[in-house]
Amino acid sequence: MAVVTAAKRRAVPEAHAATRESIERAIEHIWERYSEPVSLDELSKSALLSRFHFARTFREITGVTPGRFLSAVRIHQAKRMLVDTPRTITDISSAVGYQSLGSFTNYFTQSVGMPPSQFRHLAEGTAVGLHPSENCSGLRVYVGVFPTPILQSPPIAAKIIDAAYGHPFDCVLPDVPPGTWFVHAVASTRATGPDRRTDQPLFVDRRDAVTVGAPRDLRVSLRLRPRRPTDPPVLLALPDLRPLPTARPIAGRVG
Repeated sequence: MAVVTAAKRRAVPEAHAATRESIERAIEHIWERYSEPVSLDELSKSALLSRFHFARTFREITGVTPGRFLSAVRIHQAKRMLVDTPRTITDISSAVGYQSLGSFTNYFTQSVGMPPSQFRHLAEGTAVGLHPSENCSGLRVYVGVFPTPILQSPPIAAKIIDAAYGHPFDCVLPDVPPGTWFVHAVASTRATGPDRRTDQPLFVDRRDAVTVGAPRDLRVSLRLRPRRPTDPPVLLALPDLRPLPTARPIAGRVG
């Protein structure tokens, strides 16, 4: 069994506070202007950094390029509109910056795991994604192995486990094939008020560049933390994660 411990945690460089604030300004610009063409020059200017330094630092801090972050924000906002508005899929495609309905539908389906029409249909009957929990102590956590640093379809392996917020926990993911993967954990709570970003899972963790040499079970050590502005949106249509009915000793549980 391959073991990934805290030592294999995603290694984010300790960016200077001013540099991190610069990247967060660019991310705020993305959230405000996602419906428009947004260039690298425009984002680097909003961050008050040179184009080269901005592109390199953005990837170091977020794990993805500015272009991929922008694409993730567009799909995330499309998911919101499908659930919260009666707008047509064609209108939503245009509203999030796509000129081609076909390109939007294909990318949405690849990222979310289903086409926009199916996502809307499922959301009308039962919430697609996470049901908020009443408190932070006991959470249902989705843990999955993915080929990219953005949590999007399809997972290589995944499971749902019980965990306690603020405490480390282990999860065993079965039959992970050879490759270099990203392990994501997500959960939600009502502890923080929703906004255009945090109606998605609010607690996350991630392990980057986890290498598996032969097919095996993968044991990973995780610890949920609040979502940061620099975390890319979660795109996959997650399974229903209802709150735990009772508090029970789950900290450190191996799933």
